[in-house]
Amino acid sequence: MKRVGVVDAVGSEVKDFRPGDRVLVGAITPDWGDLASQNGFPSQSGGPLGGFKFANSKDGVFAEYFHVNDADANLAKIPDGISDAAAVYCADMLSTGFMGAEHGNIPMGGTVAVLAQGPVGLMATAGARLRGAGLVIGVESVPSRQKLARTYGADEIVDFSEEDVVERVLELTRGQGVDTAIEALGADVTFQTAVRITRPGGTISNTGYFGEGEFVRIPRVEWGVGMADKTITTGLCPGGRLRMERLLRVLETQRIDPSHLTTHEFPFDEMERAFEVSDKKLEDVVKVLVTF
Repeated sequence: MKRVGVVDAVGSEVKDFRPGDRVLVGAITPDWGDLASQNGFPSQSGGPLGGFKFANSKDGVFAEYFHVNDADANLAKIPDGISDAAAVYCADMLSTGFMGAEHGNIPMGGTVAVLAQGPVGLMATAGARLRGAGLVIGVESVPSRQKLARTYGADEIVDFSEEDVVERVLELTRGQGVDTAIEALGADVTFQTAVRITRPGGTISNTGYFGEGEFVRIPRVEWGVGMADKTITTGLCPGGRLRMERLLRVLETQRIDPSHLTTHEFPFDEMERAFEVSDKKLEDVVKVLVTF
């Protein structure tokens, strides 16, 4: 869940924020004293995916008021020149999509394929361009998302409904495969495609949530029977104040405008309709914005 808001009250241990501050709250709010955080994996604090608290281990944020743990470490002040409607994307979509690019070990001038151009995939596309990719390939079938992919930096679009993704990506990379494949859907078939199109020594960077099935399959031959030096990286949306401040800086310096992702806007009292449009992918939706 992504949110921006105004601080209403602070606890006695909060030193850096005051009532009235306009702030961004990451979708992931780690416990920064946890051993996982100290080991460099704050999103996993308290156990696998433990940093993801809202609507899991504590109340969600679609309310007039909500509580933020470790406020000094999990809030970020929003600069005056950035709108709420843009800043809110730093909470999850930018952080997760950029993570896909960061974990992808993209070499300067390297080749990248981003499989699925939903909100996370689009931000992964933008992140790949910012990380110095020389060729960014967006894999997507929906025309409006194809257009957004080009807006955010895709050089080529591969439409999986009209052509074989593996064949086309290999053609675009002169038979070599990409340096980095970013899986941004969370589907077994897409993950297998990511492995197949990645060159030996390349990286498969997973951002997708695999919520169904007992296993995710790896194609044996294209994996080099386990010996092709293909690295698979995973991660959960990075949270925390430093991360949010850095993402806000990317907006402040106009490196990217995430507000293009917003295709629908609803007031708070139409929350159920907002969820319906988002969940059922109605009306060519990309991302829904709920305002209070």
